[in-house]
Amino acid sequence: MSDARPDPFRTRWLPRRVALLALVVAWMALLLFVPLGSLGVGVWTFGPLAVLDQIGEAGGWPALGRTVVVAIVSVVLNGVVGVAGAITLVRHRFWGRRLLDMLVDLPLAVSPVMTGLAFLLVFGRGGLAEPLLSALGWKITFAFPSLVLATVFVTLPFVLREVSHVLVELGTDEEAAAATLGASSRQTFWRITLPNIRHGLTYGSTLTLARALGEFGAVLVVGGAIEGRTDTATTFIFTAVDERHEPAAYGMALILAALSMAFLVVLERLKRRQARET
Repeated sequence: MSDARPDPFRTRWLPRRVALLALVVAWMALLLFVPLGSLGVGVWTFGPLAVLDQIGEAGGWPALGRTVVVAIVSVVLNGVVGVAGAITLVRHRFWGRRLLDMLVDLPLAVSPVMTGLAFLLVFGRGGLAEPLLSALGWKITFAFPSLVLATVFVTLPFVLREVSHVLVELGTDEEAAAATLGASSRQTFWRITLPNIRHGLTYGSTLTLARALGEFGAVLVVGGAIEGRTDTATTFIFTAVDERHEPAAYGMALILAALSMAFLVVLERLKRRQARET
């Protein structure tokens, strides 16, 4: 006599399953497939070579390069701060830890435009930090540092949260064992902690990179989208649409979409590799 239990997903009424699948596919098509497909159709209509030429004529390639540089800098900075912050929040207990843990997610809750305005009030003309910046001869707003500052802020939680989840799952047994064997805190970090959190660090860095490529509101406010200085790929799209350079706008949007999807594919492969390893 077989002990096999019926699969509840296979015994459900077929028309309901078909209707649910159709609803999900239609919703995904409306929000994802149709818009992305429209970008591809638009680029094909104007001609890929013509689109690339117009992107170059409108100054799009330097803007894209600036975006890539800002994204890489954001990944490095948030990688260091994210690992340090995750270890601090998970491995240590101190007054105000819960409040700090809550504030980490603030960049995900507030509008990027509001973030840019807040940075203007601090680092802009007449801002709180203007006397110090003037004395040092530094310029933050409407310059390249403002792009990095805004992007680092909006991508802050990704590495920190991913690494925090991994640290919670790992516990402290291996680190405690290393300490009892005489390993210093530095040796424990490099030989035990860092190898164990590498997957979380990779996930968070990939999400940071994808998010940084698409940042618009904060960099527009604090950078001003000055051509050749503070314009990025996203602000280039905004300017191109405003100036009726649709082929350049469609092409740059499609490039950013392709890059983001490529990073998500990499992330999915990393998850599958981790599943096989575990």
